[in-house]
Amino acid sequence: MWSFFARDPVKDFAYEILPDTQEKSGIWTLHRGKRKTNGEPVSVFVYEVAQGTEQQTQLAKAAFKRMKTLRHPNILAYVDGLETEKSLYLVTEQVTPLAVHLKAQAEKGGAGDLEVSWGLHQIVKALSFLVNDCHLLHNNLGIWAVFVDRAGEWKLGGLDHVVPEQGDPSGISLPAPKAVYPDMEKYDPPESSSSGAEKWAGDVWRLGCLIWEVFNGPLPRTSSLRSLGKIPKTLVPHYCELVGANPRARPNPARFLQNCRAPGGFLSSSFVESNLFLEEIQIKEPAEKQQFFQDLSDNLDSFPEDFCKHKVLPQLLTAFEFGNAGAVVLTPLFKVGKFLSAEEYQQKIIPVIVKMFSSTDRAMRIRLLQQMEQFIQYLNEAAVNSQIFPHVVHGFTDTNPAIREQTVKSMLLLAPKLNETNLNQELMRHFARLQARDEQGPIRCNTTVCLGKIASYLNTGTRQRVLISAFSRASKDPFPASRSAGVLGFAATHNYYSVTEIAARILPTLCALAVDPDKSVRDQAFKAIKSFLSKLEIVSEDPTKLADIEKDVASSAQPAGSSSSWAGWAVTGMSSITSKLIRNAPGTDGALADGSGPPSNSGSTTATNEAPPPGTGYINPSLVLDPFALQKSPSFLDHPGLSKAELNKKKREERRKELEAKRAERKAAKGPLKLGARKLD
Repeated sequence: MWSFFARDPVKDFAYEILPDTQEKSGIWTLHRGKRKTNGEPVSVFVYEVAQGTEQQTQLAKAAFKRMKTLRHPNILAYVDGLETEKSLYLVTEQVTPLAVHLKAQAEKGGAGDLEVSWGLHQIVKALSFLVNDCHLLHNNLGIWAVFVDRAGEWKLGGLDHVVPEQGDPSGISLPAPKAVYPDMEKYDPPESSSSGAEKWAGDVWRLGCLIWEVFNGPLPRTSSLRSLGKIPKTLVPHYCELVGANPRARPNPARFLQNCRAPGGFLSSSFVESNLFLEEIQIKEPAEKQQFFQDLSDNLDSFPEDFCKHKVLPQLLTAFEFGNAGAVVLTPLFKVGKFLSAEEYQQKIIPVIVKMFSSTDRAMRIRLLQQMEQFIQYLNEAAVNSQIFPHVVHGFTDTNPAIREQTVKSMLLLAPKLNETNLNQELMRHFARLQARDEQGPIRCNTTVCLGKIASYLNTGTRQRVLISAFSRASKDPFPASRSAGVLGFAATHNYYSVTEIAARILPTLCALAVDPDKSVRDQAFKAIKSFLSKLEIVSEDPTKLADIEKDVASSAQPAGSSSSWAGWAVTGMSSITSKLIRNAPGTDGALADGSGPPSNSGSTTATNEAPPPGTGYINPSLVLDPFALQKSPSFLDHPGLSKAELNKKKREERRKELEAKRAERKAAKGPLKLGARKLD
């Protein structure tokens, strides 16, 4: 029984103090700590009674009591505490002293004005709360009394000397800071306490000292306040009011805040406005929230990283989870995601993305599909197959053509992560239906393009069963771009066909396109025919090369993440199969909304050549990369570091040289000797 009363209360304390780091903070020693039950990080302020004077112990106990009763978003948050005969323990949210934080920021290039402006806004707001709402005087404001949390939020602490403005009714008077630390005298205002000045005069003077130290470093002496140093010009007139010689002219903290937030003021910025909105987001109207998240995306690039991770991200997740914010949160969510580690991304954003895919909101679905490139690398195969793909496939049968089109495009990114059943059975079933029965020509075309690009992920049996049938079907499509895509599909997957299939099934299909009404289709068909014929000729001349020609026919599916031979086929960019959406205005007779008109065909046009339907994406056949050009100009592959513009320029130069060579050949062929030679050949 006696052992129960003799137990050390520190051992039963719910928090563990980590021994690695500690900082001096006035009479307290600041330690990093964690909650024993769940490891939640905290800060622990420790005061050792034996190491302090009677005055310091009195201050520590007063601060301990005050921390328990004061609650404000901008005041250091009390979590727990323990008072023993030997020590006082104050547990707060995890923070870093402002001086330490500014030093760390200086090593990275310095704290930006945005971060400092919001930090000062928070401290002045806390001071205003003490003075105007609680009728308390801080008496200890300075850089040592300010702390910074993980999100970069500044919190007012150092409550050791806080007293009521009318004096303590109990008659207990706390010692002034300079009585405990003589070097604190330089932060005292020049007037005496009995000068008849406003009650806040001393605190706002010390606020001026804090501003000076934030921008210029430690204050060497009181007279240094006259030198502005690095204080921003927009803050100078308001700073001068704080450290003015006349204490009656010093503004109330609330008025100082109002003055600095006037248009053009130091505290007037999109960053401060965004923070203020986030603090009151729960009481904002849905329309206001929608507009805020739309504008937020444009501003995030200039916001501090810690603020984005620890303040914006939780609000975005909450807005989606409980606020019905919908698709509007996606763009800022993915922007903030760039600041996260892979592990943090998995923990915080992936669960939200998985849940978003189950939403019936079409705007949500199409935005997810459009931005899949930003998060696909973080999705594991189990989540893709069990939680995402079953929802995505509904887009193949959606009545909205734009959703069907985006769903087809997304398969380029999802295919490497799909399992055997989803890829080789479920997806192929949807592709076959789209290619054969979709009323939109561009979507049929895109399906063919996508099939050619994911062919390497299909197993051998599926490739042999599907590819030739699919590309042959496309070659008979009434939409010219679909026929062109069918030809290019054969070409891009040429290594998966045996010579027997080439001779008996592929060449007859391609030869039928040699008289296609669309010249671009004919041109592609002739190139493909020549290429496949060259294969047959090689085997005919040397049958021993058959094994080498057919080495990929029975190859296993390509593993996810490996490169593919069709990497540049049929697209102008990895994330886009089609050109931008075409909007046909009534009465434009198929003309594009941007005035460029539909792609022109140099061959004759018949009634079977349907025009691009309104509201859908369309592949211009002239934009489709010729896979055979890769064989003729290997420099495209030999220079992967070149930009798209440089590659296009190089390709135009090669095309120009090719045309010049053909013109020279035709000119030389006009001579009688050359003509005779050609006849003899």
